[in-house]
Amino acid sequence: MTMVDGIGPIVPTARSPARASARGAGFMVPSGRAETAAGTAAAAEASEVSLGGMLALQEAESGSVRDREARRRGQEMLAELLRLQRALLAGQRDLGALRRLATLAADIPHAADPELRQAVAEVALRARIELARHETATTA
Repeated sequence: MTMVDGIGPIVPTARSPARASARGAGFMVPSGRAETAAGTAAAAEASEVSLGGMLALQEAESGSVRDREARRRGQEMLAELLRLQRALLAGQRDLGALRRLATLAADIPHAADPELRQAVAEVALRARIELARHETATTA
């Protein structure tokens, strides 16, 4: 086992030629300024490429995140409409469902998928119609 005595220059260990050729070139520490500059330029280029890829991935994910949020909101509005329908069929008024429905219909996320956006807009329209019906029934 090798002991570390302090900070000093890096000294490569000797390898047998058979092992070195079997494994390939392996890790090398640059010995001069030219190699260091070339390595820095390659690292900068790689980070630019990976940064561009990450931004593209983030943009693509944001569309799927918006779709997921819009789908979830549409499903929640449908669930509240179903609760409201069941309460009406039982001859009751579910004020909690009306409040939740008003909150859900007030802020609809904008989906990236145009078909999903249309479907959620139609559900939100139905929710607003139900809210208006119950509001006029209350004031009359």
